Parts: sequence; C-alpha cells; structure tokens
Amino acid sequence: MATTVVMEALSPTMEEGRLVEWKKQPGDAVAVGDVLAEVETDKAVMELVARAAGTLLQHAVPAGTTVPVGQTLAHIGAAGEVVEAGSQPAGSQAPVSQAAAGAANGRDKAPTPAAPAATATAPTPAPAAGGRLKASPLARRIAADRGLDLQAVTGTGPEGRIVLRDVETAGGPQASGSRQQAAAQQAAGGRQPDAPRPLVASGAAFTDVPLTQIRKTISKRLAQSIGPIPTFYLTAEADMTRAAEAREGLNALGEGKVSFNDIVIKATALALKQHPACNAWWQEDRIRYWADVHVAMAVAVEDGLITPIIRHADRKTLREIGAEAKDLALRARERKLKPEEYTGGTFSVSNLGMFDIDEFTAIINPPEAGILAVGRIADQAVAHEGQLAIRKRLRLTMSCDHRIIDGATGAQFLRTLVRMLENPLALVW
Repeated sequence: MATTVVMEALSPTMEEGRLVEWKKQPGDAVAVGDVLAEVETDKAVMELVARAAGTLLQHAVPAGTTVPVGQTLAHIGAAGEVVEAGSQPAGSQAPVSQAAAGAANGRDKAPTPAAPAATATAPTPAPAAGGRLKASPLARRIAADRGLDLQAVTGTGPEGRIVLRDVETAGGPQASGSRQQAAAQQAAGGRQPDAPRPLVASGAAFTDVPLTQIRKTISKRLAQSIGPIPTFYLTAEADMTRAAEAREGLNALGEGKVSFNDIVIKATALALKQHPACNAWWQEDRIRYWADVHVAMAVAVEDGLITPIIRHADRKTLREIGAEAKDLALRARERKLKPEEYTGGTFSVSNLGMFDIDEFTAIINPPEAGILAVGRIADQAVAHEGQLAIRKRLRLTMSCDHRIIDGATGAQFLRTLVRMLENPLALVW
C-alpha cells in the first residue's frame, strides 16, 4: 500500500507551509531520508525528507502551493502502483517533528494546525543549466508576477542567490556597481540599502504580492502582542564613551571583531541575571522565571524579521557573542536557521542604531516579558565631571509586559544595564 507524504510541522510554530520546489519527480526512486521538496515555513526554507522508500508515484499539489500541516503532498509506493484520487492510506498521519515534540523549548501547548484554505498557485522558474537556480521565495513570486525570466538575472545574495532587489533592478537603469555596493553593505554589517525599494512595477497602478509564511507569522505575533499585552515603556540614556574605547582596544587585537550590539547583548544578559523578574515568560495561569539567559536578537531578513538566539549569553565572552551573532545573522538572511536556533528566547534586543534611529519602541515577542530597543550612538555635548564635554550617548527603551514586570522592577533592570554599559570592565569581571 502506498505511503502518503504530508506537510510536516518543520518548526514549533508552523501551521502551514509553502511548497517552494519539488526535488523528486513522479517515477523517481526514493530512499528513506531523501529530500523530496523544499518548504517555506514561518521562519526558514527547510527540506522535507522521505519517511519511506519506493517510487514517487505522484504529486498531490504543485510547487508554489501553500497547504496546512497534515495535508497530503504526494504518494510513495511500488513502481506502477495506482493511487486512487482522494485516497488516504492507513498510517498516513503526519510524523511529529523533533522540534514540534519539544513544544518550543518549554512551551506547554503545541500550535494547533490551521484549517485548510484555498490557495493560489505561483509558477516557479526552471532549474539552471548547471544546477538548481538559487532564488528566494519572494524573488520568485515577484518575477512570476512580472513575467521576468530569472535565468537572465544576476544574483547578489549569498552564493549568488537571487533576492528581491535583484528582481526589482533587473533591466532597470541601475548600474551593476550599485548592486555590488548593496551586497557589500549586507556582507559587512547586514545593513540594507537606505533607498526605498520599488515594489510597484513601472507603469502599473499597483502590484499585489501574496503574503510569505514569515510575514503571516509576524502579523499573527503582533496581534498577540500589541493588543492583549498591557505594555508600558521605560527609556534611559547611557554614556558609551568608555565602551567605545574598550571596543576599539579589543578590535585592535585582531582576534575577531566586537560590535556595539555585542556589547549591549552581553550587558543585557548580565543585567537579566541580576534581575530574574525580567527574564520570564507569561504562561496564562502562571509566570515562568528562567534560570538561564537566552537573548534573542532581532535580524531583518528580506521579507520580514526573525530573532535568532544567543543561548547562555551571560556565560559567553564578547568575542564568542560576536562570532555567534555574526553567524546567526548570516544564516538568518539565507533562511538556513534550525528551529532550535530561533525559539526559546527569554528576552529580546532590537537594534536600529545602524539606521541612524535615535530611539524607538519595540513590540514584545510573547511569551517573553520584555524587549530592549536600542538606538544609535551619537556624539552629544553634555555636562561631564563639572564641565561641558562631547560624549557618546545611547538611548535605550524597554517595552515591559505589566502582567510580569512592574515599573520599579523594569527601572532597576535598566539602571543596572546602564551602569554596565558605562563601566565595560563589568562585562569581563
């Protein structure tokens, strides 16, 4: 009897997935563990592997289709076996992924699969002559909407991957030098081009772009946060002059680079260790206080936001945090993170300083109790030791879930954080 291949829960929060590309075609031999397809989840593009051996008999859905977890995707059986339309062989229940079984690193309830919904099919480009064409799911969608042949587009993403900006500038007046500059900016610090990206095709009144899985998840998470959670905000300012000097000295050693964001993450982790009331989750009928500190850092990706996690950040050196943060951010932009690398954070940090933002308020990532919004470090004329001096100042705004954190509790945490940033030796004490 044929084995049914279903859409698996490839991440703890996944309710549906978009089948990006079939790797096996009907008639191909399949072994256990072979990659059948690439699936865009709510956080990354992951591989769907075969759970049975045999011959791939048929595709139940075409590439580009979004289907809920548990829905049939294909059938594997003996060569020549006929599968009746709409059949569901016994034992075809979706396997439980390791990440889903872990229930999001401690969450008590697994996500409930969404009800099946009608979806539109988006065409995908043909493979390149030398192998599979590398392009992000959003780039494929925009190219399909505009009738653009991706074979003629030069990719500026990692390993030549075609990303959204390549599709938007293809055939346009932009010189190739601007593409190289954008790629260099991303490789250097992850900063995206400052110029707004034209999403509407030339001459068109508008362009409809279907929601990606990550954008759907972001919208759900925001609705869970900004409405139900009673949030208040605390802002403090830190003198970063000594931290800047310490960073310059560390980087001069040539043993890896330390960014200001790495310093903030380390200081935040140490402050959370001193104020465990802020290192907590809201669990509806109880508050969970964590002994370990896992700091989630917000990373902007091509079509959304993801928060990879620096685990045990309080125990790691600045260089270890710097190397890990750089690696996680790179793989986040390539959509290559594993579920355990972006779930289970106990507190979040969001930094927009590289975009010259002085201060902002960030939205709490439930079930966490708070998130720190980090602005830019700017030279300011301030009173210092009785004299007017130019000092490097940084504004920090903490968003607090009032169900867990009271005003005084959040203020004490921020005061400790500021003291650590202003006395960088505390980070290595």
